[in-house]
Amino acid sequence: MNKKDIVQINEFHIPRWKELPSVDLYLDQVVNFINSCLSSYIFFNTNNKKKENELLTKTMINNYVKNELIEAPIKKQYSKTHIAKLFVICVLKQVYSMQDIKTLIEIATKDSNIQIAYDKFCKLFEEALLCTYTRKDFIDKHSSSDNLYLLKSVLLSCSYKIYVQNVTNI
Repeated sequence: MNKKDIVQINEFHIPRWKELPSVDLYLDQVVNFINSCLSSYIFFNTNNKKKENELLTKTMINNYVKNELIEAPIKKQYSKTHIAKLFVICVLKQVYSMQDIKTLIEIATKDSNIQIAYDKFCKLFEEALLCTYTRKDFIDKHSSSDNLYLLKSVLLSCSYKIYVQNVTNI
């Protein structure tokens, strides 16, 4: 791993709750916003055709609504809650099935509101990526919280997948 890759990962930032758009967005705007934030770091498909390289598409969002990973938009507009869940889905879909993602979101929001759970997810995912690229420990095996241990394990698995994709350019 070269210094450029580590610098790029150091700069990786998923917008926190307060940084998400304060107005509801239409489908095209959601796709553009999320792809612009994540596509430099996370590859869903590495074919050379731009359309196929998109991490998130309108069709994917419609499928997430149909499969109840996110709620249906209100008047064709997506709120901060929708956008936050879509960021989570984009990260987790690297490794997990839709049903697994749905379960993980339910676990994360069971005892916490969406804003706190989302910000924690973002912070820990950024840490997991950095630890993966710098070969440092991320998981405290003696954590008293089963949910925190689960979240860190999930995020570490996603980080490993992203690392492999970036290193091997698969």
